[in-house]
Amino acid sequence: MAKDYVLQPYRSEVDLKIDYREELNDQQWAAVTCPPGPALVIAGAGAGKTRTLTYRVAYLIEHGVEPDRILLLTFTNKAAKEMMHRVATLLGEELTNLWGGTFHSIGNRILRRHCGAIGYPPDFGIMDREDAKELLSACIAAEKIDVKATRFPKPEVLADIFSQAVNRQLPLDEMIQEQYGYFKQLTAQIEAIHGRYLERKRRGGLMDFDDLLVLWLELLKKDQGVRERYQERFRYVLVDEYQDTNRLQSDLIDLLGEHHGNVMVVGDDSQSIYSWRGADFTNIIEFPRRYQGAKTYKIETNYRSTPQILALANSAIAANVSQFEKELQAVRDAGAKPVVVSCSDANEQAAFVAQRALELREEGTELDQMAILYRSHFHAMEVQLELTRRNIPFVITSGIRFFEQAHIKDVAAYLKLVVNPRDELAFKRLVKLLPGIGAKSADKLWLAFGEKIPDREAEPASGGDEANPTKQEEIDVARVLVEVADRVPKRGKTGWAQLTATVAQLQESTVRRTAGKMIELVLDAGYDAYLKEQYANYRARLEDVQQIAQYARQFESPEEFLAQLALETNLEVEDRAADSADDERIRLTSIHQAKGLEFEVVFLVMLCEGLFPSSRSLEHPEAEEEERRLFYVAATRAKNELYLSYPLMRFTQGRQGDIMQTPSRFLNELPEKVYEPWNLCRHGSF
Repeated sequence: MAKDYVLQPYRSEVDLKIDYREELNDQQWAAVTCPPGPALVIAGAGAGKTRTLTYRVAYLIEHGVEPDRILLLTFTNKAAKEMMHRVATLLGEELTNLWGGTFHSIGNRILRRHCGAIGYPPDFGIMDREDAKELLSACIAAEKIDVKATRFPKPEVLADIFSQAVNRQLPLDEMIQEQYGYFKQLTAQIEAIHGRYLERKRRGGLMDFDDLLVLWLELLKKDQGVRERYQERFRYVLVDEYQDTNRLQSDLIDLLGEHHGNVMVVGDDSQSIYSWRGADFTNIIEFPRRYQGAKTYKIETNYRSTPQILALANSAIAANVSQFEKELQAVRDAGAKPVVVSCSDANEQAAFVAQRALELREEGTELDQMAILYRSHFHAMEVQLELTRRNIPFVITSGIRFFEQAHIKDVAAYLKLVVNPRDELAFKRLVKLLPGIGAKSADKLWLAFGEKIPDREAEPASGGDEANPTKQEEIDVARVLVEVADRVPKRGKTGWAQLTATVAQLQESTVRRTAGKMIELVLDAGYDAYLKEQYANYRARLEDVQQIAQYARQFESPEEFLAQLALETNLEVEDRAADSADDERIRLTSIHQAKGLEFEVVFLVMLCEGLFPSSRSLEHPEAEEEERRLFYVAATRAKNELYLSYPLMRFTQGRQGDIMQTPSRFLNELPEKVYEPWNLCRHGSF
């Protein structure tokens, strides 16, 4: 058998344009200049991950690797363009041949060249979410599924189910069982729609966003020639944010790097926080086992935060079992210790955040250099109200303001209609939630309904009771709904009957007096099922509605609650015009959306057991560890000051009044030496 003799290309001595030893710290330099072969780079928060990856690409090119033999995979086009621009700047030349971009953009590029091998035309169309929704609607109709007879998932929810299944490489029935158990009885129908959806896409030469990866992997597996061509072409595969890859993406990387093994993945296992959207934590943890001979490089020098903040962050993540041990080291001078603030309740917590933010602004830190972070959107409800009251401008980057969300406005509409049957907007909002009733039908139904509601001027005087104007004669809204039921389109009659029954229950004296009870009844009477059918993030929206029910219990009547709601919403609208012209706004955002950002000052709120970590995460050790990583990510967003707060008392679903809260286990795990405790005191007043 003949022996292979490797012929090395002749190169004269390399004349490097970049002094890598001078421009990189020791840990970065070791990773950038590592020899060929598989490499895992664990880059801690604020440690210069992008810099390391950028210099690695430049280093390869300066050592004779042609740019078109390098594949750089990122999660955003912005990141890819930024890195490629930096490399070009470092080398002083354009790199038009470098293959860099998101997984999806590279998949599209390769499929355009070779998709004939899997039965697609090269001019295939790519559907956006609206296109996919329309096609799924057609598939539902073609399957002759009576969506009126049962709560069937909307096309948007089906799209999410299908996407989760393919990205996690799970059978569809297993995906439904695991994440969407409330649709288990519909599995056969959902699978039938999925099959029809796949067939129609292929027949029409269409791909959705996920297909750019699914079919790229299918192409590489089925066509040996294409597979070997790209395995040979990409001598070096580099992957950014590897801790966020899903099973499908890791399979693509493994296949592309199978021949040469020159795969360098860069990421931080301690910042793996996206399992809910399919990211697979085991990809980064098991990389050294999947790639024999892989070298691991750790970059632990942090340029962002003070030593005190890093001491807390290192302590915060220490309890996790599944991790690569690391310890962030600071280069900055000492600063203030992080603060742990004990508050009496959520309102006092909000008052603390608002007051401290204004104090810090007076001391020289602009509002736009501060962030208020939270685990879930509803955790910041009281903070939003307090900032609005104090006229402190803010911007929300984790979604729209709490009280403006569709599901919050939906449940409020039920209360509004019972309290004031003349509320045209509330009436129309509710009836348009029903199957078979659109805008035109809602207009006609309102006219019929309104005719049977007496004008306010015609009502008997209330006796001049200005202190309690709500004691006017109440109208039996449910009875009026029954009277106009014959005007309802045939498709909407079942939903109309349900609406009528719900309103009748809301009017019962034991419920009608308490806004919180009314909201809970709305959920139990069918709105919970509506959320499941309508939204892929059902659980998050359900938590929001449950939270607003708890919040509503502090008001003496539904009228008082709705008045406060209207006041806050109107203040938000009035404030927005000023906000749009005011760049100095404090940022409110979920921790998930804050990843990759940094701020001079960070407030992390609602650190209560059952809220952060969430109660659901405590059922599984791996989920609890992800929650701890989320806490770590939040802490490492802060550069100069970090405030961690929790309320001692809180309204709780299904209970009257307050109950005690337990501080988060993540706070209890911190050694006392890494933070300073603050207790809030009320200043004396008249």
